[in-house]
Amino acid sequence: MPIRPAIAGDIPQILELIRNLAEYEKALHEVRASEKDLIDSLFCQNPQVFAHVATDDGQVVGVAIWYLNYSTWLGKHGIYLEDLFVLPQHRGSGHGFAMLRHLAQICLDRGYERLQWWVLDWNQPAINFYKSLGAIPMDEWTVYRATGDALEKMAAANSPANNP
Repeated sequence: MPIRPAIAGDIPQILELIRNLAEYEKALHEVRASEKDLIDSLFCQNPQVFAHVATDDGQVVGVAIWYLNYSTWLGKHGIYLEDLFVLPQHRGSGHGFAMLRHLAQICLDRGYERLQWWVLDWNQPAINFYKSLGAIPMDEWTVYRATGDALEKMAAANSPANNP
């Protein structure tokens, strides 16, 4: 499967894939990213996020968007896969597997010790796919997020009395 780093000309297709993923995850209303946002993030002087695309007959049919994370316990970087999406009509053709294999090889080549991602607990097809590759769920962890008003409140808050 042809997998390559994204180029600026891929941005319209990447944004459309992001919207397709958000629609699949029942969250299309949350997508605010623009083509300019993606260009500014992926193709700036010192990018902190990266994208690879899967192609079929020269057309972009899938995307993997990722960035580096870090394990203090391992003392090593890893890859956090933010989004992996393949158009429904191209699923089952090996594009998703090829992108994961490509990212795993980047990890090995660069000495990164982890490739990790989230998956919605109702997305059984994805869960089955990831488990078939040997990935394991991190069920003992709970994800927390602060955005919008909560993020602003956190930034302005005084230290709570029962600070851990």
